[in-house]
Amino acid sequence: MTMVVGQPSRVRPRRWPRRGWLGLALVAVFWPLNWLLPGLRTHWGFFPLWLGYALTVDAAAYALRGTSLYARSPRAYAALFVISAPVWWLFEALNARLRNWTYLGADAFSPLAYAFWATLSFSTVMPAVFGAAEMWTGLTRGFPRLRHGPRLRLGPRGLGLMFAAGWLMLAALLAWPRWFFPLLWVSLYAIVEPLNAWLGHRTLLAWLRGGDWRPIAALWSGVLFTAFFWEMWNVFSYPKWVYQVPYLNFWHLFEMPLAGYGGYLPFALELFALYHFIVGLLGRGRTDFVARALVPPEEPLP
Repeated sequence: MTMVVGQPSRVRPRRWPRRGWLGLALVAVFWPLNWLLPGLRTHWGFFPLWLGYALTVDAAAYALRGTSLYARSPRAYAALFVISAPVWWLFEALNARLRNWTYLGADAFSPLAYAFWATLSFSTVMPAVFGAAEMWTGLTRGFPRLRHGPRLRLGPRGLGLMFAAGWLMLAALLAWPRWFFPLLWVSLYAIVEPLNAWLGHRTLLAWLRGGDWRPIAALWSGVLFTAFFWEMWNVFSYPKWVYQVPYLNFWHLFEMPLAGYGGYLPFALELFALYHFIVGLLGRGRTDFVARALVPPEEPLP
């Protein structure tokens, strides 16, 4: 989808939409259920809780900006849930080697039941992160001070080196997971972003060539905001995840070591790259759907 726009205009705030009230209601109901009920409960409570979060941040983005992921395309918004699940299963597959996190209570489920409930839960990752990123774009009026920053230009050789470095990092973390496990949160971005550039899909590098770091700031703000709720809601849930992080397993905020929160920053970039790689292969090309969330409304995209 290509948008033809002129000068960026200031969008007047809108009323809180009905989906936002539904989101708040889901959070209000399923937060205490996930924390207070005895026995297994989070396998069925996780999705409605995080659907509530996703709808709430989407509504906040709409109220602040006059646009949001859902408002731009309910169909593409629903597709985010579908794309999100296999993307997180990719991280689960790599974690089978790393063993950086495990799930308490997972042994109570058959393999088929575990796959179903896990897939349903994993489907909320992208809507939560991208929706929160758009909300923070609205709260900050688009991070205007970061529009003219250092320029990062990668030509054909630079993209080739980035791509090769990504595969080397992936090989290192799989061969020596105890020492190189943090590269999980960098390697996939280094592999997929050059692929997107070569295939003509949307990339973050297109903004960075002009020194525009606002999309990075939006993604980082959105993922850290979301990470706080991921880790906080996990504390009293069951099933729940716990971490076994070599040489960094100290100074925790909830279950997560403080140093581990740094991994969320490149993880957000990986989500953006993987989303555009998948939708590009599905024929959507340089879609504006998520990219529009990271800059002020109606501003031309690179």
